[in-house]
Amino acid sequence: MAVPKRKMSRSNTRHRRSQWKAQVPTLQTHTIDGQEVTVPRRLVNAVKRGLIKL
Repeated sequence: MAVPKRKMSRSNTRHRRSQWKAQVPTLQTHTIDGQEVTVPRRLVNAVKRGLIKL
C-alpha cells in the first residue's frame, strides 16, 4: 500500500475528495416470470435464481 512521505495540506485533500463522483449503475432489462424487470447487471443472476425478491 502506498504511504505518503509527507503531510498533505487540508486544501489539497479536500480538493482531491471533491473530484470523486459515484457512478450510476448500468441497468439491464430482463424478463423474469413473464414480467420485464430492470436490474443492475451484477444482480441479474441473483434475481434469476430467486435470491432477491422484487
